[in-house]
Amino acid sequence: MTNTYNGPAVTVIGAGLAGAEASWQLLRFGIPVNLIDMKPEQFTPAHHQAGFAELVCSNSLRSDRLSNAVGLLKAELRLQGSLIMDAADHCRIPAGGALAVDRDEFSAYITQKLKQHPLLSFTSAQIDAIPAEGIVVIATGPLTQGRLLDHIQNALGAETLHFFDAAAPIISLESIDQSIAFRQSRYDRGSADYLNCPMDQQQYEHFVAALINGELADVKDFDRETVFEGCMPIETMAKRGKDTIRYGPLKPVGLTDPRTGRRPYACVQLRQDDRADSMYNMVGFQTRLRFGQQREIFRLIPGLENAEILRYGVMHRNTFLNSPQTLTATYQARLKPDWFFAGQMTGVEGYVESTASGLLAGINAALRARGLSDPYIPSAATVCGSMAAYISDPAVRHFQPMNANFGLVTAPQLPADLPRKAVKEARQQALIETSLMEIKSLAVSLPPI
Repeated sequence: MTNTYNGPAVTVIGAGLAGAEASWQLLRFGIPVNLIDMKPEQFTPAHHQAGFAELVCSNSLRSDRLSNAVGLLKAELRLQGSLIMDAADHCRIPAGGALAVDRDEFSAYITQKLKQHPLLSFTSAQIDAIPAEGIVVIATGPLTQGRLLDHIQNALGAETLHFFDAAAPIISLESIDQSIAFRQSRYDRGSADYLNCPMDQQQYEHFVAALINGELADVKDFDRETVFEGCMPIETMAKRGKDTIRYGPLKPVGLTDPRTGRRPYACVQLRQDDRADSMYNMVGFQTRLRFGQQREIFRLIPGLENAEILRYGVMHRNTFLNSPQTLTATYQARLKPDWFFAGQMTGVEGYVESTASGLLAGINAALRARGLSDPYIPSAATVCGSMAAYISDPAVRHFQPMNANFGLVTAPQLPADLPRKAVKEARQQALIETSLMEIKSLAVSLPPI
């Protein structure tokens, strides 16, 4: 970027991975940044390091293989000049096919890169309200609370914030055995929008026994959190009586198994979760089961014996925007165009996904600061673009946070005469090539690092 910038600084609130990445992208465009974070003066219960971009859950940034959506996302980020990926590669430690880092070195590297930049100023402070003037990137994370939370909620509308308590698993459609699972809506009302996995009595009782004996993940303050009554974990419900879930989320009434012509003894329903019809949500299956237990127990359900879980069920306190109603694909607030959001509060899950949101928010905030009207939005044929499309699509009605996955990415067109056995591999290879080609083309428009 050769043009000298004489405008005001952009404020970035939050120095986690998303805020650090957004700051870096702004600096690349020659935009001064006022970075504000409550650390090291104050810490949330999840944070312990004084530096920026603290990894609090794990030192693994997950798969680095292009055949995995988060691995392809990393490649996209590298091509777009991501500071977080630069740090991860610099601080990498052996972890097989995963990208793992030395957490202390990782944070120190990013902190030094940003603090030594002549256009960045840092302030340690707790922010209770978004500045009234200027462009702001809000990357305060899923633990955003107190006055700042109230201020955002009041500014964007009373219904713009959800308190994330539960999510059911999401299953890849390709992995569901549709010779067993059948399409039907209860009582045939409307179109056949649900996939139904029927159970006979023996299958149901075996499943319930496994469910109530499954190993649970720890959830802080769960027993005192009355709000969970409205989204009770499936295993908790099962423990209330052997037929409880058969009269609840597994009720078979209004359904007919085409293989028998009769109503099943019990039935698990799955609801389409994306516009491309590639992902299905397990209806009523909020759960505290550990991830390994979810894989083992939910594969006892007829039709899900080989289920690929794209997102595991979770139970925890969290805060995120109702982004499809609140944000655009630039991570920009619809009602406050000078506000950009980044990180987990936008509804992206995971460190790498948060980084991608910070990159797009930072670039687009920089373009707005420079008065450039054309936004920077990769298409849904890329992983980062598909997430931006997901969090900003007003047609998404049951919005829940999501990891990067190929179910969100627009599938490329394949030759009609391709042998069936070759389709999956060819689709994946075409998706990778299409994605990287587009990102390389877009990245040419970005300033050098």
